[in-house]
Amino acid sequence: MQAFLKGTSISTKSLLTKDRVAATAGSSGENKKAKPVPWVEKYRPKCVDEVAFQEEVVAVLKKSLEGADLPNLLFYGPPGTGKTSTILAAARELFGPELFRLRVLELNASDERGIQVVREKVKNFAQLTVSGSRSDGKPCPPFKIVILDEADSMTSAAQAALRRTMEKESKTTRFCLICNYVSRIIEPLTSRCSKFRFKPLSDKIQQQRLLDIAEKENVKISDEGIAYLVKVSEGDLRKAITFLQSATRLTGGKEITESVITDIAGDLIDEGHAATQLVSQLHDVVVENNLSDKQKSIITEKLAEVDKCLADGADEHLQLISLCATVMQQLSQNC
Repeated sequence: MQAFLKGTSISTKSLLTKDRVAATAGSSGENKKAKPVPWVEKYRPKCVDEVAFQEEVVAVLKKSLEGADLPNLLFYGPPGTGKTSTILAAARELFGPELFRLRVLELNASDERGIQVVREKVKNFAQLTVSGSRSDGKPCPPFKIVILDEADSMTSAAQAALRRTMEKESKTTRFCLICNYVSRIIEPLTSRCSKFRFKPLSDKIQQQRLLDIAEKENVKISDEGIAYLVKVSEGDLRKAITFLQSATRLTGGKEITESVITDIAGDLIDEGHAATQLVSQLHDVVVENNLSDKQKSIITEKLAEVDKCLADGADEHLQLISLCATVMQQLSQNC
């Protein structure tokens, strides 16, 4: 009898323990669901049809998806135009949610880009055989996808090593190279890929996307605020969405105005903003100013040189000092 009572008490304790564990797991699951997500990720296109303003790329990808086949791809263009989102959406449509993580290898800017990574990580993934089928019955292509984001930052040796891997593993692997500057990709790689240029998003498309997000997030924003947000983002939808979320947190539910966007976007490098942004804004001022054509040409040529040096990693303050010297030299001729 005592043994029976002991057994029941033990089973009761175990049941209580299980209930507590389940309750803890449930509460932790709820906490995970409530975790805030950046709007850039929350509203990233989930399928190819949701990609905005890149009609040519979407049309070609949809034809490829119908046949469950894909060539090697090279996406290039300004940041925030949908390059990474497009290939990720295409991969999800090709493989489905179950096989997506198994079939796609994504290396972004935070990963190493030397020849060792290409020889080990990329090559080993490319050599794996593909298996499995989609649960929804749709055709699943017999290949994997390697996405190399910021490919223009790869060394020439790494790009040369990648060329051989692309040739050797063409039956089981497709490559998608994503970059801002196609001129930094070696010719043997570009000749093996279908190239697509992503255009900066038009003001109308950006306004429409931002208004949709504002409506879904119950954000109040004035017409002037939306117009200025589109202006400072310069065709970069990712930057515009980030500014919109930052402005929402800053105002705390109040209406977002142009002055709020100005405070967030910033106009001076002293406030911690990138020198490239200052160069871009100075270019607009020079073009609209009442200077002679010769003065404008000299200043804009210097702006181009500084922009290139900054892209190559030069010191921001030295480049801006050099730029200001040129601008002052030209403006002093008017005095």
